[in-house]
Amino acid sequence: MSFAIPSWAGKTYTRDEAIKTALENSSDIKTAEEELVSANSQVKGGYGRAYPSVDLSATVTRIFGLDDVKNTTDITDAATSMGAEPFDAVVAGPALDGLINGMKAQGYRWQSKVDLTVTQVLYAAGQVGTGIDIAKSYKRLKEVNLDNTKATVRYDVEKAFNDLIVLDSTVAFTEASVAQVQEHTNYAKSAYESGLAGELDVIRAQLALDELQSKLESAKKGRVLARNNLLNTMGMPYDSEVEFQGELRNPEDNLPYPDTSMASVKKRRKELLMLEETENMMEKKIDISSAGYKPTVALIGGVGYKNNQNEFYKWDAPDWDKNINKYIALNVSMNLFNGMQTRENVVQSKSDLRNTQIQKETAERGFRIQIEACANTLADAETQLELKKRSVELAQKNMELTEAAYKVGKETQLNYLDATMSLRNAKLDYMNAVCNWNNAYNALLQATGEY
Repeated sequence: MSFAIPSWAGKTYTRDEAIKTALENSSDIKTAEEELVSANSQVKGGYGRAYPSVDLSATVTRIFGLDDVKNTTDITDAATSMGAEPFDAVVAGPALDGLINGMKAQGYRWQSKVDLTVTQVLYAAGQVGTGIDIAKSYKRLKEVNLDNTKATVRYDVEKAFNDLIVLDSTVAFTEASVAQVQEHTNYAKSAYESGLAGELDVIRAQLALDELQSKLESAKKGRVLARNNLLNTMGMPYDSEVEFQGELRNPEDNLPYPDTSMASVKKRRKELLMLEETENMMEKKIDISSAGYKPTVALIGGVGYKNNQNEFYKWDAPDWDKNINKYIALNVSMNLFNGMQTRENVVQSKSDLRNTQIQKETAERGFRIQIEACANTLADAETQLELKKRSVELAQKNMELTEAAYKVGKETQLNYLDATMSLRNAKLDYMNAVCNWNNAYNALLQATGEY
């Protein structure tokens, strides 16, 4: 016995199309994809820290309250006019004038400089390499998270699809029942008016009709909610014209029983894989925190151009020997005391690692309980399937016997109607049992990491 969603006008989605659409449009998946993009960027950024840093800076300073600076040759002129020795007039005098003019240059109103600096970290206590390893672990974590998110969305779509199948079939069954009971109610009223039936028969028929109509309205409302829920899970807006077509998985297809061994489950459950990557990150975080106890060595080199003038628009041409400063330096820095921050960072990192390990241990125990619960639910669903299937067979036999008796006048129409309704209800119960089995089977697949 199979139960399918009927299709009418408008866009119709099969189960596979609904899953495909959800994988393309789900906001959860899009968020996981963006997180993976960010993780990839962090890996590239980690490698970037191993390369030298090149910085360019330019500064223009205006100092107020200073007069124009003028270069003079006062000492040279004095030495010459006084008839000093040639050495004093030619060498010493100009040298002293140059020194004085150089000191005056510090008092220019406009002072400009441009510096190009290159810094290469030679040793950082492993922070660069460890940082890259952490970024790679984070990337793997986000890759697994994306796969897990897709599996969760697929599971949610399947469950919502199954629920809609049941509600659509329920509406179809109930509409047929309402039509049949309406026909019986009309017959009972006619028979009562002609004296062939009692008032009780009319009352019973009307009560049955009212109850079925109430169930039909409730089922239709539930179907609308189920359709909207499925569309929302697919990442689609509400559309009253959209329909879905598909069938429930047949429990009699002898599907393989999920592998419930914990050794296999630990390899497949993506949540455990993510916790393992988190554990790796926390271990490396301890190394990063401990780096505060070690020195940092960097090689620094740079060139700088400096220009001081009385006016902003006046510039000396760059000269490699006169106004361009060149330097190279080896810098070693090490923190001696920072208020125990390094020690506490290490303590916090170790605590974070232990918390992750506890989460991992708890998750493993939780998965074991989850698998046992899902296995029990599936076993109960299989038991209910057999019971409901037997109920359908008995209701079918009862309806056939009642129909045969009714045709020869040995049974009332009301009893014949009750037998028919019992058969319809038995079929609905069996359909619900099939849906429950499908959901239980999927839940066990998810619990074992096979979904």
